[in-house]
Amino acid sequence: MKLNKTNIIGFCIFLFISLSYSYTIYASGINKLSIGLNAPKFNLKGYSSNNPKKDVWNLDDINSYWKVLYFYPKDFTEGCTIEAKKFNNLSSKFKEVDATIIGISNDLLDDHQSFCEKEDLQLILLTDEGGNVSKKYDSWNYPYSKRNTFLVDNNGIIKYIWIGVNPARHPQEVLDKIIDLEV
Repeated sequence: MKLNKTNIIGFCIFLFISLSYSYTIYASGINKLSIGLNAPKFNLKGYSSNNPKKDVWNLDDINSYWKVLYFYPKDFTEGCTIEAKKFNNLSSKFKEVDATIIGISNDLLDDHQSFCEKEDLQLILLTDEGGNVSKKYDSWNYPYSKRNTFLVDNNGIIKYIWIGVNPARHPQEVLDKIIDLEV
């Protein structure tokens, strides 16, 4: 390729756009919340097969010491199904450490109910239409929630944060962290 003014200008434009795009991706991954801060409050519609008549949920409704808020992109997708089933399979161990699992995505309430019924999930799944709560938790990437998790204690304080998790390993990582924090 012969270097001329047009090629150099084109390359500079390409480089500028590439670096700007990379910075945007990197900056959007920076979480403003941190360990030790209060977890953002919310009231969301949701579904739990353990309490099907309850329709609106918030952190104060959960009586366990630990609240595991896991944000995920979409019901019925492969990674989200794996993660939900892994959390569900460990539910008795989470109960032993006084932890409640709460999934949050922008799926509709009917989708959450169908997902719980089809996969036999005993989790609380909350509907964050428009991603407003996901945004408060720096876990929104339009049009889906990012796969992030927040461990919140009974005082509403964030005790641990996982960003961009592996759905197959993550539920065990959360359980292990709770056990570590209790020792």
